[in-house]
Amino acid sequence: MQKINISIQETSNPTIIKFQADSFLTKNESFEFNNIDEASKSPLAQQLFYLPFIKKVYISGNFIAAERFNIVEWKDVQEEVKTQIEDYINNGGVIVETSATPKKVPVTIYAESTPNPSVIKFVANKQLSASSFEFLSIDDAKLSPLAFELFNFPFVKTIFLDHNYVSITKYDVADWNDITMELREFIRSYIESGKDILIPNASQQTEKSQEQLDTNFEKLDDTSKQIVNILEEYVKPAVASDGGNIQFDSYDKNTKTVKVILQGACSGCPSSTFTLKNGIENMLKEMLNGQVELVEAING
Repeated sequence: MQKINISIQETSNPTIIKFQADSFLTKNESFEFNNIDEASKSPLAQQLFYLPFIKKVYISGNFIAAERFNIVEWKDVQEEVKTQIEDYINNGGVIVETSATPKKVPVTIYAESTPNPSVIKFVANKQLSASSFEFLSIDDAKLSPLAFELFNFPFVKTIFLDHNYVSITKYDVADWNDITMELREFIRSYIESGKDILIPNASQQTEKSQEQLDTNFEKLDDTSKQIVNILEEYVKPAVASDGGNIQFDSYDKNTKTVKVILQGACSGCPSSTFTLKNGIENMLKEMLNGQVELVEAING
């Protein structure tokens, strides 16, 4: 059994904090517990309620959110709570019993155009994945039952899955006007049915767990680390809004060349070359003061 790692995520509400796992904890279900009696079907939530400062517990997807009473500040207790949750889960503790009734949240999906005319982004009102995944064929889709079923549509060429959306690239034989509604309804019904979006431990199998990403990051040279941080902070949010993703591949200090991988709507997009040259390349040249001269895409 793969170890599940928990990270601490602040929220806009200072009394609420999220303990985010690198694997899904529930099957696309959400549970809210206001006290220890309500948590009778969740041994983990009950354990948390034994802490005198816990006011409310919310379990959904790949995270546990906890609201505190004002007798403490999260900064004073969050590491202790994180360790308690991590140990409980990795020792085989039950998170929520299968007979528990989830809090019903209607699933909505909306379709959003992207700069790539071959790609449409289908956005959900709930989290679908803790990491990004790209599937170029049905053979790649063994980690995602949702992607596997989407490939049964003959016009689906590639699939990119990240956070709360699915970007689908179509073959030219189909027109978006004819297939968008069908895909949107299929994705909505699939999620609402509670089926698995990804298989358990998909992140670990693709070395995308937070622990694995941190380990790989520490192996990089200092310039590569700076490049990764710039891409994460300044570039990824922008390309994610367009249904795509950019990943650092390598940096050659002799040629001052950065290689990146374009995924989702960015792969094959007519404007990707412009984005690379006039956006990312210029940004890295300016911010890294002569350490970068060229940015190349391995694909896209």
